[in-house]
Amino acid sequence: MNRHNLFTSNSKKDTNKKDRDKNNRRAVGTILFLTKLSCLALFLILLFGKVIMPQYLYSYNASLLDKMEHLATLSGPKIVLIGNSNLAFGIRSDLLEEAFHMPVVNMGLHGSLGNAFHEEMAKLHVNEGDIIIVAHTEYDDDDLITDPVIAWLTLENHPALWKLVRAKDIPSLYFSYPDYAKRCLTLWTSRKGNEANYGDAYSRMSFNEYGDVSFDRPGGRYDQDEFFEMFTIKVPSVGETCTNRLNRLNQYITEHGGIMLIAAYPVVSSEHTPPAEEYVAFQKKLSSSLDCPVISDFTDYFLDFDCFYDTPYHLTNEGCLLRTNQLILDLRSYLETLQPHSSPSS
Repeated sequence: MNRHNLFTSNSKKDTNKKDRDKNNRRAVGTILFLTKLSCLALFLILLFGKVIMPQYLYSYNASLLDKMEHLATLSGPKIVLIGNSNLAFGIRSDLLEEAFHMPVVNMGLHGSLGNAFHEEMAKLHVNEGDIIIVAHTEYDDDDLITDPVIAWLTLENHPALWKLVRAKDIPSLYFSYPDYAKRCLTLWTSRKGNEANYGDAYSRMSFNEYGDVSFDRPGGRYDQDEFFEMFTIKVPSVGETCTNRLNRLNQYITEHGGIMLIAAYPVVSSEHTPPAEEYVAFQKKLSSSLDCPVISDFTDYFLDFDCFYDTPYHLTNEGCLLRTNQLILDLRSYLETLQPHSSPSS
């Protein structure tokens, strides 16, 4: 190689080395910048969580704090109700407790949290002899939190509640955080956050020690025309995603010494309601898809319009009484099947 070619080759090597060094410095600078930015963002989030959160301490969903605390105090066999607001607004837990001489916790909450979120509550503090009653209003879901912002309004910065969050729920919560943070900031700046409301059914203050909404509901909020303009009554669907997850939950509860059962939700009986035969067909499909017993005949839960408060799932005082008495009959009938038959006397 002549001197010219050697010089050219060395020059190219030096240039390439300089370019690599420059690119490395740029990459290191970018990483440092992103690291600092991430640290700043984390600091601001932690500061936000410390100073501004929570802002929904007395909201309807904050009742979950009390339900979880009550559940944790019960070490012996108990009855735990799992589902959405059809339970919160539809059960007299005191009557259940009296009928079976077992403490009752009503974990029913907000439908927008999704079935899977509610079912995580069933895994908490399972003891030998527990009876876990699941009463969903739909059995076909995508295994996700339905409304992540509602989940944020529930979870806020309460460590005890975050055990209900699965790894697959994190992405939706991450992307919905700015919306929740904006709501918190608005409440904080207006000094309207964490207000206790004693005169509203949709308040933490409306729940009793069992987890039932005890706000007095002697009658419904709407007449029939208004009600059926707002709501459509439909037969639930049954999907594999939901039933497979329930079967896994049943296995978990069984392995921990409990019993999992499926019960019906209240159905408005009216000319707008699908025929009873469709509910019978739905129940047959649900029963054949599940490993745990369905203890209710869904048609037994058809109630007159006057029994409904403000949605097709929320009951008045009288509706709660009727629905609870029917559940007691169903549960008693099921438990009797578990009793060993006595041999005939000689």
